[in-house]
Amino acid sequence: MNLFDLSGFQRDLLYVIAGFENPSGQDVKEELERYLDEEINHGRLYPNLDTLVERGYVEKGQIDRRTNSYRITDSGRQQLQDRREWEDGYLQAEALASS
Repeated sequence: MNLFDLSGFQRDLLYVIAGFENPSGQDVKEELERYLDEEINHGRLYPNLDTLVERGYVEKGQIDRRTNSYRITDSGRQQLQDRREWEDGYLQAEALASS
């Protein structure tokens, strides 16, 4: 399984989680809503967070009895790095082609 198997929304979640220290689901939701400028419902957010946990990209912890926290794993961080290198390869090729 690799990051290319994730949806764009799942990758966005992973990037947001990587940018925070143990955010709650609500923190992730609010940050992504600011970026996307649209409301994200719980029925979309939590199943996708669970997918990231199941694939080993994110660890789920507990802040209190009602609130979970999320942390990117080394595997998740590596997947983001691999994705960035792949994207950069295309951006560099495009820049050379337009020079």
